[in-house]
Amino acid sequence: MQGRNDQRRTVGRAGAGLASLAVHGAILGALALASPPPAEPESQPIEVSLIPPPPRPEPPPPPPPPAEAPDGPAQDDAAPAAAATPPAPAPKISPPVPPPRQARPAPRPPEMPPLPVPPAPKAPTYALLSAAQTAGAITVGAGPGGGAGGAGASGTGAGDGAGGGGSSCSMVARLQTALRKEPSIQATVAQASAASGARGRALHLWDGQWVQSPGQTGRGLAGVRQAIAVEVAFAPEACRRDAVSGHVVLSLADGPGAPRIALGAGRWRWSDLLEARR
Repeated sequence: MQGRNDQRRTVGRAGAGLASLAVHGAILGALALASPPPAEPESQPIEVSLIPPPPRPEPPPPPPPPAEAPDGPAQDDAAPAAAATPPAPAPKISPPVPPPRQARPAPRPPEMPPLPVPPAPKAPTYALLSAAQTAGAITVGAGPGGGAGGAGASGTGAGDGAGGGGSSCSMVARLQTALRKEPSIQATVAQASAASGARGRALHLWDGQWVQSPGQTGRGLAGVRQAIAVEVAFAPEACRRDAVSGHVVLSLADGPGAPRIALGAGRWRWSDLLEARR
């Protein structure tokens, strides 16, 4: 009985000791959890400074060339001085200046034969009918087809009118009457007749085309050509178609020495005066 009690006491003590250890262990664990972990030591940065390398030493100058020994025996005391002093630089010799070049004369061009001078254009002169041509020309009131006023023919036969076909036109009288009405035309023809030395002969102004006259930029006498063209253009168509043979002479005044003009050559029509080249 006594032994059992002792055993129970021993067991109770051991349990109390275990319980005390468990309580202390729990307290230590709580304290360990509550305290912060120790801080790690911070690492300090390391300063690095770059130092440039020292400059390289310059190479020593090359030694002076040895002085040439003078001809003949040399003095003992002058040898060290000659070896110590460097030789004087040789004087620079400039190249010789070449003489200035003389300009060569330019070669003479080959002689060319002179070109022939073309003859000067021949100045226009007045064309005049000969005496035979004037005698056979058609005029107003004389010769075949001369007519008078509004009657007559133009050269295909007496009584045929202005040019055959039985027409009643008289283009010779029609043109002569129109030219005599213009004082400026009379003055122009009189001046040209005096300059040409016509002396009653007729100035030939149209021979299939208008003839160039001195002092005129165009062919024929400008005022006379224009007056004839207007009169022919306003004539009846039957009159313009009339055929004419030979020359027609128009007198601008009465009398043997009156200025006159001539139209035509060969066989032609009054309408040809409008189509002729000017």
